[in-house]
Amino acid sequence: MFDNEKKNCLAKIDKSNKQSIDEDIRPLIELINSHKDYYTTSSCSGRILLIEKKTENKQDARFKFAEHNKAEFEAIRQSLEHIPNNDIWLRQESIIIHVCCRHLEAAEKLLKTVRDIGIKRAGIININKRIMLEIIGTEAMETIIAREGNMLIEEGYLKTIVAEANKKLGRNQEKINGIYHELKIVFESKNKKIPKSRDNSAFKGLEKS
Repeated sequence: MFDNEKKNCLAKIDKSNKQSIDEDIRPLIELINSHKDYYTTSSCSGRILLIEKKTENKQDARFKFAEHNKAEFEAIRQSLEHIPNNDIWLRQESIIIHVCCRHLEAAEKLLKTVRDIGIKRAGIININKRIMLEIIGTEAMETIIAREGNMLIEEGYLKTIVAEANKKLGRNQEKINGIYHELKIVFESKNKKIPKSRDNSAFKGLEKS
């Protein structure tokens, strides 16, 4: 049953807004899916967003800006040239992956590896009788920056916020690479070809905390 579910899941068309796997997380996703005891059902490498919120209802929110790599301040500033009357939030999100596991033992092994890297927001859940591992990074931030058509902060502080979001996204990418390399050691065998880790050049020059 697990093998058929894995085959069907990986063959499905990606229904996310982007309709593709984020390139920064692709090697890790391919590595997980290469193991017979796991397959991923959803993933995001992390991103920086400007979100317009009409109400507290998630369905009433829309993206004014979205970037999965280091965000350029000028691109964010241009996205804020015409500010609507609704609230605008700047949000930086971390890695999130859902992995379906063949059995509890497999889930526990993967959970230990993830937690050893330093991602503490990870746990085993049961969804529709499937054993799932939910992995959520802790490098994240969110703050309101505009309301009723007006900016709430000065440009200098906005630059500071964007710089901090970029640093957190860089640390998030380091965690992704760390999970990849640890799982490579766990999974690696002489007869299995492991996909190469993605170069972290998009984050070169970012200050480490």
